[in-house]
Amino acid sequence: MLVVTTENVSGFHVSKVLGQVFGVVVRSRGVAGNFMAGLRTIAGGEIKEYSSMLEEARRHAIDKMVKNATTMGANAVVMMRFDSSEMGQTMCEIVAYGTAVQIEPNSVS
Repeated sequence: MLVVTTENVSGFHVSKVLGQVFGVVVRSRGVAGNFMAGLRTIAGGEIKEYSSMLEEARRHAIDKMVKNATTMGANAVVMMRFDSSEMGQTMCEIVAYGTAVQIEPNSVS
């Protein structure tokens, strides 16, 4: 499955728009992770525990989006974006969304 952030795919044309598609993941870091992250905020810099969690959550959200697009009969997702929000002080929601489409190679004239 091709997933792009652009509206068009070079060398292809959209033959059918199937509709919006998304994948949602809600993650919470455990008590130990929150404690370690809290200690890191004192010194400043990257908080690796949260970076790793969000990276994994984004990959998981994309995987869910691709699964949903496949179910719809798509072979690509265009205009893919991420959105995120906090839920309370311990959870984070990550959404990957885009437009599920069928694409075909352009004809060579």
